[in-house]
Amino acid sequence: MPNLTKHPEAYIEQGKTIGIIGGGQLGQMMAFSAKAAGMKVIILDPTPQCPAAQAADDQIVAPYADVAAIKELARRADVLTYEFENVDLQALKDVADQVAIPQGTNLLYTTKNRIREKTFLRDAGLQTAPFAAVKNRADLNAAVEKLGYPCVLKTCEGGYDGHGQIVLKSAQDLDDPITEEVLQYGDDILEGWVPFKMECSVMVARNTDGDITVFPVSENIHAHEILHLSIVPARMPVEWQQRAQQMAEKIAEAIDLKGILGVEMFVGADGQLYVNELAPRPHNSGHYTIEACNFSQFAVHNRAICNWPLPKIKLMSPVVMVNVLGQHVAGTRRLIHEYPQWHFHDYGKAESRHNRKMGHVTILTDDIEATLKQIKDSHVWDDE
Repeated sequence: MPNLTKHPEAYIEQGKTIGIIGGGQLGQMMAFSAKAAGMKVIILDPTPQCPAAQAADDQIVAPYADVAAIKELARRADVLTYEFENVDLQALKDVADQVAIPQGTNLLYTTKNRIREKTFLRDAGLQTAPFAAVKNRADLNAAVEKLGYPCVLKTCEGGYDGHGQIVLKSAQDLDDPITEEVLQYGDDILEGWVPFKMECSVMVARNTDGDITVFPVSENIHAHEILHLSIVPARMPVEWQQRAQQMAEKIAEAIDLKGILGVEMFVGADGQLYVNELAPRPHNSGHYTIEACNFSQFAVHNRAICNWPLPKIKLMSPVVMVNVLGQHVAGTRRLIHEYPQWHFHDYGKAESRHNRKMGHVTILTDDIEATLKQIKDSHVWDDE
């Protein structure tokens, strides 16, 4: 290969194999992009014919922490990546001498634990909500005394879509059964409340050569702690959007990112930006990029871990992305006949459950407000 990169040893050429740990919808969309780029894909997931396996060349059916399965994946792949945070760090370390793992383990180590993540962000000069470590009831009482109400108690690891956390609005919530359930975890964080006017996120990617590319800012609206819809461009001043992108780039440099990273933020009532969480993988709020950008978040992630040059991202059209949960599936399918310009995605999950992410709809638009009204008037998402 011509010496077109600072790190030719990190370059994974077309035709090679990407091994993905995790078989959900993120892995599926990573696989779609990888196949389009001429790569082979192997999935490791315990569920036969999981969503990602439906788009891949092969699947190793085994638990994520199965050492023998991880070693087989490493033997058969040229580069390893993952679609979720709860990856066994030791298992990755054990095969690091057998296969390229450009994302390394430090990124996962930092982002899979909220205390470590918040500490890293503070040390990097980023603004976050105030926080305190909580191991037991006494720690919780002391932290509440310090941070005040309202505040949010979360497990340090493993929570998602509102699971493993509770908003404490008054002393009465200290006796809520969910509070006790979270405390039983034994490794928690209490975060002070940030009065915010908006939630947003930025996808940023970096390769081994240090090239960085950043996506537009997505305005995110949640319902019941689950992302409901994303609006791009975010309805905020351009200067704020630029600041959010600069913060994402700063984080990518500070953590020596390889691959893509989702940076979730609060826009405070004071106009300040607060980093909430990091996702070391493609992110739900970045699904709009498949249709609305010149390169999707999945294509860019694959390019980054293969040390391909990274493109400058262009937003081709304003866009709204709305999630399809289990309770929305039937209604969404009826909309296919009403809105031929909408992009309907179904993840192919075997079982549909309430609040389970089953797909999403992407709507390219010249009128964001009119599109939001169409979504509301469809009544498919009325439970939100």
